[in-house]
Amino acid sequence: MALSLVPTFAPPVRHDHGRHTGLPVIDARNVAVSFKVEHGTIQAVNDISFQLYRGETVAIVGESGSGKSVTARTVMGLLSKRALVSPNSIVNYDGNDVLKFSEKARRKLRGNRISMIFQEPMSSLNPIYTIGSQIVEAIRVHRRIGRKRAEARALELLNEVQIPDPEARLKQYPHQLSGGQRQRVGIAMALANEPDVLIADEPTTALDVTVQAQILNLIRDLQKKMQMAVILITHDLTIVRKFSDYVYVMQHGEMREHNLTEQLFADPQHPYTKQLLASEPRGQANPLPKGSDVILEARSVRVSFMLRHGGFFKPDLRELVAVDSLDLTLRRHETLGLVGESGSGKTTFGQALVRLNTPDGGKITFDGMSIQNRSRAQMRPLRARMQIVFQDPFASLNPRMTIGQIIDEGLFINGLGATKAERLERVHAALSAAGMPGNILSRFPHEFSGGQRQRIAIARAIALEPEFILLDEPTSALDLSVQAQIIELLRKLQDERGLSYVFISHDLKVVRALCHRVIVMQQGKIVEEGPVDDILTHPKTAYTKRLVRAAFEVA
Repeated sequence: MALSLVPTFAPPVRHDHGRHTGLPVIDARNVAVSFKVEHGTIQAVNDISFQLYRGETVAIVGESGSGKSVTARTVMGLLSKRALVSPNSIVNYDGNDVLKFSEKARRKLRGNRISMIFQEPMSSLNPIYTIGSQIVEAIRVHRRIGRKRAEARALELLNEVQIPDPEARLKQYPHQLSGGQRQRVGIAMALANEPDVLIADEPTTALDVTVQAQILNLIRDLQKKMQMAVILITHDLTIVRKFSDYVYVMQHGEMREHNLTEQLFADPQHPYTKQLLASEPRGQANPLPKGSDVILEARSVRVSFMLRHGGFFKPDLRELVAVDSLDLTLRRHETLGLVGESGSGKTTFGQALVRLNTPDGGKITFDGMSIQNRSRAQMRPLRARMQIVFQDPFASLNPRMTIGQIIDEGLFINGLGATKAERLERVHAALSAAGMPGNILSRFPHEFSGGQRQRIAIARAIALEPEFILLDEPTSALDLSVQAQIIELLRKLQDERGLSYVFISHDLKVVRALCHRVIVMQQGKIVEEGPVDDILTHPKTAYTKRLVRAAFEVA
């Protein structure tokens, strides 16, 4: 039999296996997973192997759709009914193959000995139960303790993950928290029973740069305290370099390379690994055309909410001012960044600008038209001209509709495209522009990775050919190489169509590459604003300096 001349940089056993005296806590061999689809099967994971030892962090990196999350869900036993796991696959936990466990045995393991932080917190939290009741349930389902002790433990966990005003958060529902706060709740639930293995699937995706380091340091501290093993799935290579001991690189469902973190970064072998490590948001926004007129203006915009404190029969209602009398001016062809920590009011302010919430006061003008007092019906004619790409693509895409229906719906409602064939052509063009193939129209959102869903959300927005797009963390779920593609896409669309963007983000590297100006927010107020280079190179306030240091020195 002829020997293969293609070198392998991903043998089934780790390069450092001789340095470990004990057995791995997780030893996965020949894992292969395929999914039944309309026209056959898709091989999501193809014959991969990896090992995880107690007390260490192993990172699995790769592009969106490379099979990272499918691998993690195989270990957890959380694959959909369409999934077919190869009979040759083995996932040993402490010497026992969990793929052969009964469903009851898997449930005892999940959330107790092996726990997972999911990429999209809104889809992993139950919208009809309070935060406190969900954390208490996660504790009591595996531990024989009373409700009072479980509630005290829930409060302790929220304090550990740095949620502001944790007593009030226990009584709130997931929709009342920001994306970053919801992610911290998910982390608290995963750590509730002090697991042996923690699978963190993009755990800091929704978190601002200052909290990212806090959360990862928290996980590392708990890891040392409990000798917990961590599988870190991420596209943030800065995090990988700082927090992982060993790295596995995946592409198209296959393992391309693995090595000790320091060696992999210093001397990558596979061409894909080299490409991945070279990917970093770079460049800058093209200069604004002279005489660009104002398309969007906000003056003294204020948004507040009433939060419930205290008991059910004697509620104490307090006003939370999320947006405190803010001003904003956006010109045609311009990209304006809104940055700040999670809960600073960025998204609430952005949604007020496109009238997805109702401001308490102030004036908002779009293309010379006052819109702050318009009803939903009066706003409808403007919806095609002003679009939004949301932070959480799973929550913003209708799970009951196919991708073709999702993108076509906006075209049909707004009367764009005279015939069905014309609309279909627009759908294909939008998907192509967002980096997605045209043969996915009959598939549903749950069949795609988080990054792929975000690209579908971008395709839906640009299909309507708007003049202004509110981009709420559009690259947070995307790997580095796709981030660069999306940045180039947004620049290209801006140049070709004269688009204007308000870009909400906690990723200051992307902000630097895409934005002309930036507004820094803290607790509903603007603390600093100006040209992006001035703010990120010479920040004036201590708060902005802290954000910049967290983004560019250590994520």
